[in-house]
Amino acid sequence: MDFSWTPDQIQKREAMIELGASLSDGVAVADRDGLFDRSKWDRMAASGVLGSFVPEEWGGSGDDVLTAVAMLEGLGYGCRDNGLTRAINGQMWAVQEPILNLGTEEQKRRYLPGLVSGELIGAHAMTEPESGSDTFSMTTEAARHDEGYVLNGTKTLVGMAPVSDVALVYAKTAPERGRWGISAFIVETNRPGVVKRGPFEKMGLRTVPIGDLTFEDYLVPDSALLGREGAGASIFTDSMEWERSFIFSCHVGSMARQFDETVKYAKTRRQFGQRIGKFQSVSNRIADMRLRLETSRLLLYHCAWLKSNDEKALLESALANLHLAESFVANSLDAIRVHGGRGYLSEYEIERDLRDALGGVIYSGTSDIQRGLIAGLSGL
Repeated sequence: MDFSWTPDQIQKREAMIELGASLSDGVAVADRDGLFDRSKWDRMAASGVLGSFVPEEWGGSGDDVLTAVAMLEGLGYGCRDNGLTRAINGQMWAVQEPILNLGTEEQKRRYLPGLVSGELIGAHAMTEPESGSDTFSMTTEAARHDEGYVLNGTKTLVGMAPVSDVALVYAKTAPERGRWGISAFIVETNRPGVVKRGPFEKMGLRTVPIGDLTFEDYLVPDSALLGREGAGASIFTDSMEWERSFIFSCHVGSMARQFDETVKYAKTRRQFGQRIGKFQSVSNRIADMRLRLETSRLLLYHCAWLKSNDEKALLESALANLHLAESFVANSLDAIRVHGGRGYLSEYEIERDLRDALGGVIYSGTSDIQRGLIAGLSGL
């Protein structure tokens, strides 16, 4: 496995660091007020990051997955808005990737150029009020109709739901068949029959809206079916492999920025007549932060290498998701400890990383779900 970057990848990564820094103004206010800035989304899309791994014929640049990861890591390093970067990753891996890999020519032509350009915002609608980790116990149904399917049900905790234009929705088309009776649909969410709720107040990632999508006798045409009928569970499992692998790509960049700033502070802050980095309790925390950062990078790059070579990454994606999610939480805690009182105050924008990081142990499969997958794939 060669993880060395080409000059082109380095250039694209550096460009994303610069873009990210330019998008960081006003994040503290947006976080406080829970505001999503569509203009920043549009600027992000204009950079080409959303279409980095999408072929040129569908509006992308046709890069490989490693290049996309390099760009996302750079974006996370430069941009302090973890909500915005989380939303970008959510659309790329949970919406665009399934359409790209499984969509018909018509579906790709209809949706990918708009998603890549930022004209359309995509959402991934799987979770329901009574089905979270128990994914396939959903109650949303799509009943067969002369003109397609009639969709009824509610999806909750859907990232970008309140501002979405398109959603990838999973529903039961043959309830008696259990998980093999689930299908996936590309649904346009600004039409009659779709009710949006939100945005909901939440602890972190407050600049990305989250809400519900309720479908009330919503007529879905046959052309909206992604893949074949009954393939929803397989589509979800495949798309989750991609999402688990790369949903935290930007967080690795955020961890790198967090680490650099914490080292700088430990080298300049003085107490008891010396720099605080000289105290072993501080230097040990920084060593642990570096270890988590570097192992997170390796797990992320390993997944990118596997997917770039059309390899499966069931185990590797679960390992990456678990380690990256928990490492960002642990590093954020250590950063706050090193910064002391300043780390606890919102004014210094250090505590926000911890609030943003905590969501990672829940979404895309909780840490406990990841541990269960790892154990199962290890032979237990």
